[in-house]
Amino acid sequence: MIEDTMTLLSLLGRIMRYFLLRPETLFLLCISLALWSYFFHTDEVKTIVKSSRDAVKMVKGKVAEIMQNDRLGGLDVLDAEFSKTWEFKSHNVAVYSIQGRRDHMEDRFEVITDLVNKTHPSIFGIFDGHGGEASAQMENREYVKSRLPEVLKQHLQDYEKDKENSVLSYQTILEQQILSIDREMLEKLTVSYDEAGTTCLIALLSDKELTVANVGDSRGVLCDKDGNAIPLSHDHKPYQLKERKRIKRAGGFISFNGSWRVQGILAMSRSLGDYPLKNLNVVIPDPDILSFDLDKLQPEFMILASDGLWDAFSNEEAVRFIKERLDEPHFGAKSIVLQSFYRGCPDNITVMVVKFRNSSKTEEQ
Repeated sequence: MIEDTMTLLSLLGRIMRYFLLRPETLFLLCISLALWSYFFHTDEVKTIVKSSRDAVKMVKGKVAEIMQNDRLGGLDVLDAEFSKTWEFKSHNVAVYSIQGRRDHMEDRFEVITDLVNKTHPSIFGIFDGHGGEASAQMENREYVKSRLPEVLKQHLQDYEKDKENSVLSYQTILEQQILSIDREMLEKLTVSYDEAGTTCLIALLSDKELTVANVGDSRGVLCDKDGNAIPLSHDHKPYQLKERKRIKRAGGFISFNGSWRVQGILAMSRSLGDYPLKNLNVVIPDPDILSFDLDKLQPEFMILASDGLWDAFSNEEAVRFIKERLDEPHFGAKSIVLQSFYRGCPDNITVMVVKFRNSSKTEEQ
């Protein structure tokens, strides 16, 4: 009898060791203990788990908010936390501008219109500074931004008074005044040994004609009646064949240092200012000027922007993006600026959107 009992206990012991010491059994036991502790004893565990859940919900909510606000052109949180911003809105033009990831804001813009008397075409300008000390950059950008549009306004008013008998045109006025401003800048810069410079993108808009002058790598593009992207300007980059040949003829060179640069310094081949490179004649201020027949194109809107936008968007992509957002408060300018920032653009970004009168959504100019 005793031997039978011992045999039974021995058998039960072997069975228990076989089942209880198996990995699956130990794992289930640990899970059971953890659940029992969570539901009946340990408040701290509950707190940790609850906090983790709340954190996940908060992140999910924030991502959803960002996606929703981005789609709607919002996200003011970026304005407050990540970047200084500037904006402008008047009738058919809107501008949105951010400092972005740069230490200083180098972009400037200007809008001059006469909607009542129409004594001159509307003037729209984008200026992107570079080089020199930060204070000198600001001074020179402000000089061009303030001086050039006002000088143009005066000459255009004089031209409109005697347009039929004048030998001038919008193109010649633009070229003359841009070159004159560059000479004024060089005089100032040479005295102070200041190496600063700026791009210059100027558009003159009248009832029938759009005239665009460009120096540097700010860029304009237009959306015609069929939704096509029509370039209003062409960037002045050192690697372009025409520019490369001109620089070589002047005795200069271009080299690659993250981007192609004139004399290894400047990432554009034309600009206002930059007196050391102007003295070598490897950088010039000569604008390219294009004119467009508005009756033929019947455009819906145009985009003028500093190169920060074009680092993230092609002409065609920018036109499609804005076309879908023309009913927004900034005509899509704010949305595309923030989208460029999200795409990783390291530069200042300034975008101006101008709606034309023949657009069904446009206010009277």
